[in-house]
Amino acid sequence: MSKRVRTYRRLLMAAAACAFVSAAPATAVAAKPKPKPAPKTKACAAAKKAKTKKKARQARLACAAKKSAKKPSLRLAPLPKAGPPAATISPAQSATPLPAAPSATPAPPAPSDSSPETRSADPGPVYWGAWIGSHLTGNEAPWDTNAITAFERNAGKKVSLLHFSSPFGDCYQSPCSYYGFPQTEFTKLRTRGTIPFFSWASNALPTTGDQSNYQLSDILSGRHDAYITQWATAAKNWGSPFFLRFNWEMNGNWFSWSEGRNGNTQGQYVAAWRHVHDIFTRVGATNATWVWCPNVDPDNMFQSLASLYPGAEYVDWTCLDGYNWNTPRRSFKDIFLPTYRQITETVAPGKPMVIGETGSTEAGGSKAAWISDMFGSLALDLPKVRAFMYFQKHDDGMDWPIETSAAATSAFASGIGSPRYTADTSRQPGGLTKVLPLAP
Repeated sequence: MSKRVRTYRRLLMAAAACAFVSAAPATAVAAKPKPKPAPKTKACAAAKKAKTKKKARQARLACAAKKSAKKPSLRLAPLPKAGPPAATISPAQSATPLPAAPSATPAPPAPSDSSPETRSADPGPVYWGAWIGSHLTGNEAPWDTNAITAFERNAGKKVSLLHFSSPFGDCYQSPCSYYGFPQTEFTKLRTRGTIPFFSWASNALPTTGDQSNYQLSDILSGRHDAYITQWATAAKNWGSPFFLRFNWEMNGNWFSWSEGRNGNTQGQYVAAWRHVHDIFTRVGATNATWVWCPNVDPDNMFQSLASLYPGAEYVDWTCLDGYNWNTPRRSFKDIFLPTYRQITETVAPGKPMVIGETGSTEAGGSKAAWISDMFGSLALDLPKVRAFMYFQKHDDGMDWPIETSAAATSAFASGIGSPRYTADTSRQPGGLTKVLPLAP
């Protein structure tokens, strides 16, 4: 989500408090002799001179990054001994399709279609879900599955996807440690017939702290290879398909894995992505469905997408994040369509797409009308969107959840109530397979 570094910190603090479990301890990682400073910037001065909220927010983030890069480097230590791992799904179990939710059965899955699509064509059922915050029950999903149930009650339909996240490292205490594969949470979701949609970031908590041990060059040098190998092996052993959204919104300037931030240089993003992907391939974790997810860029403000695309053999689904911040207020179509066309027509024309994050504020107009328009645009203007995730959290002082008004809740329930948005994952094969879009 654009312009949300401090938001991202709050998103992931929940992950820090939860019991992520690793299959085995990782190898010790030696600290660098000294951190690389972030590239020099005039962002601090620019923040004071910015004429819009958007530009001021971007400048403040860049300024904060410069200051945090001057902090002393933290030494990484061996991962502490993990508790007993959750029960591993056996090969026989992993070959079983996901349990069905009570919904009409969609057509069987099919490979992504690279042929031209028209507005009148039916692209098939769409997986859907949300990133659900703590406002409904006091705790976030998936750690509290009651939060999922409460959201489903308001939406009037069961989700087929659930979005949550974790970074590589936990540096709230010294020495730092790694977050392991969230097997318990993945199994909870699979048991209820929900496909995990997991965002994995190559940084450490707290995000405002020193990130010099989490530069893209550290991935390329093999610094985190033991950890990545351990995580990928645990994912393989879990044995069911899931979405893996790695280092998202890389075309912006608010996350530490973007080129031009945290000492990262041009070309390193693609190289780091391929390095991590190759480790998953080597251990046989073919159930990880790789999601490449830039931020929308309707005003052409951010980095070139073509230069950040890892390549067709390294990406399974494309993705976009975008919000109506009311700065200025824009329709879903105006926010998403320019970048959608760039990706589906030029950068990655043969790939299905997922909306990774989206939402609207009530400020400046009717949120209910915006949501209704969103569903209309998804059906008519963005046919390659085959999975959809709503950002169901109060974050960065913004009122994204659907429950901010009765009208917004009703509009969302009406739109998601279309049979186009499926709650049923039973036709998705189990085992070490990719998540595939569903055929008409």
